[in-house]
Amino acid sequence: MTKVEEFQALGLTEVTLEAIREKGFETPSPIQKLTIPVLLRNENDIIAQAQTGTGKTAAFGLPILEQIKSGKGLPQALVLVPTRELALQVTEELISLNRKKISIAPIYGGASMSEQLRRIKRGIDIVVGTPGRILDHIRRSTIDFSQLKWLVLDEADEMLDMGFIEDVEEIMAATNQTKRTMLFSATMPQRIAVLSKKYMRDTEILKVESKQITADLTDQIYFEVRECDKFDALTRIIDVESEFYGIVFSRTKVGVDEIVNRLLERGYAAEGLHGDVSQAQREKILRKFKRKAVNILVATDVAARGIDVNNLTHVINYSLPQDTESYVHRIGRTGRAGNQGTAITFISNSEYRQFTALKREVKSEIRKQQLPSAEDVIEIKRNKIKDDLQEIVGGEGLINNYKTMAGEILEQYPPEVAMAALLKLAFKNELEPDTYPEVRSFSVDRKGTARLFIAVGRVDGFTAPKLVEMLKRETGLNDSKIDDVRILDNFSFVTVPFAEAEAVTRQLNKLSHGNQPLAEIAKDGAGNRSGGERSSRGGGRRVAYGSRAGGDRRRSFGGGSGDRKRKR
Repeated sequence: MTKVEEFQALGLTEVTLEAIREKGFETPSPIQKLTIPVLLRNENDIIAQAQTGTGKTAAFGLPILEQIKSGKGLPQALVLVPTRELALQVTEELISLNRKKISIAPIYGGASMSEQLRRIKRGIDIVVGTPGRILDHIRRSTIDFSQLKWLVLDEADEMLDMGFIEDVEEIMAATNQTKRTMLFSATMPQRIAVLSKKYMRDTEILKVESKQITADLTDQIYFEVRECDKFDALTRIIDVESEFYGIVFSRTKVGVDEIVNRLLERGYAAEGLHGDVSQAQREKILRKFKRKAVNILVATDVAARGIDVNNLTHVINYSLPQDTESYVHRIGRTGRAGNQGTAITFISNSEYRQFTALKREVKSEIRKQQLPSAEDVIEIKRNKIKDDLQEIVGGEGLINNYKTMAGEILEQYPPEVAMAALLKLAFKNELEPDTYPEVRSFSVDRKGTARLFIAVGRVDGFTAPKLVEMLKRETGLNDSKIDDVRILDNFSFVTVPFAEAEAVTRQLNKLSHGNQPLAEIAKDGAGNRSGGERSSRGGGRRVAYGSRAGGDRRRSFGGGSGDRKRKR
């Protein structure tokens, strides 16, 4: 059976098959094979459970375009999506599949209301919109869904997570009762199930198992590293790949900003997305990422929703997600469209118990590997330089302008010396082993350790490297004895050898102000919660430190201006 015949077997006609030929679709995806025949065969509502990146837009779009008749009057189909970015993507995809005179337009917040009103007045057959703006039009009576035949809820679980579910319910209640509803969701939380029972009828459930879309095309790997070594581990992964193009996930906005800033300092092309990024800036960043003007996108889970990129080489979990479903959703962003992808997870000591539980729940193998060594990275870079040189030499016209200068240099220096100096000039310290700090597994020398609570955090200007620097300076500890550093908003945790824990806390507490200690030996389990407030230690009391007889030492601790903007 040929590629187009596979789609034809689903019940699609020649007009639609022509669009498929022009799009170059390889073969129907699992969710398309399940959904398209059902949507063409009967009038049941459906719930389709499948991950992002599995061809859901074509799964509901092809049957709608197959059956819809051009009217250019009242909307016949409404597709609800959680984000403006996804509204534009779905609209673009539907237009590319459209071979009839069907009007398709996005309606979303942040765009001109007057322009949308003019567009609605001219007539839209298929509306792709975000819940807030669609509900706004309904309440203003500026859009009429009385003739609606199809309602699609795309990424329903994401709309729930983003707080849109009440808007969705109001929209469903306001549209006509004879429409056909199609709900697509990567997961099926209880609230979505309740919504489907309330507003959907004769529902048929179609489900693509997660293993079909995560295990088959995604190689899942994890590395055990200390928290303070995660960034160096990340750069090694990027450096050993000839064409790295991926998303790095951080759990917090602060984490995203810190990773992006450090990547930029090292010369990598990176951008960050989180909840504080404006819509205009978000769109600009995504355009750069899609055309590969930047090859590294650092994002929180919420900010990454609605991103549709099919050719990622890597997804990296810099920090563990909150739950298994989020993990599956993250790694489902690679291994798309028939391409092999790699999902990498960094695991620190404090995350190990959670990760062990996650491995039990995920229905695919997650392999432990050792990070590339500094020598591995340097060897790969050397080979890349040789390959690039060969390519340049092959295009002789590109080097003619440099031959005279090359001759002048060779008159002054022996060839090997001249070449070595030019390599040093071009690549600075990239080819020197001392440039790459040691990255140790947290499992090394873990016997006899203690977890310390330290009453300074991000608001005091601390990052993991700055806290390590302070500990080394003030207590005499070396790198090998400082492990699993975790920086939260108002306090931090760090692991040190048990035999030295009391001496370390005594030394740190010499820096504290008044009777409140700067450091304490934490109780079992401390430092493993995900919250950012100190829930069990004196109601969040803060420790003031730094003013001593010898002068104000705050500047050397915080790594910044020393101006600690907090209440004393």
